[in-house]
Amino acid sequence: MSKILIVDDSPAQLYSLCKMVESGGHQPIAAESGEKALELAADEHPAVILMDIVMPGMSGYQATRR
Repeated sequence: MSKILIVDDSPAQLYSLCKMVESGGHQPIAAESGEKALELAADEHPAVILMDIVMPGMSGYQATRR
């Protein structure tokens, strides 16, 4: 079972993606912002990160660069 970090500012999209990842037998880790994604990535060391691009505050591009 792999940890998959899912980053999206839309609660509905985040929920939907987490359920899909879970149904595939993986462990979803949810973040609603780029800032939170950076914290969780450092703490959880996910195998894969699914990142929304357009988010308020830190965009997906900015978070990926860090």
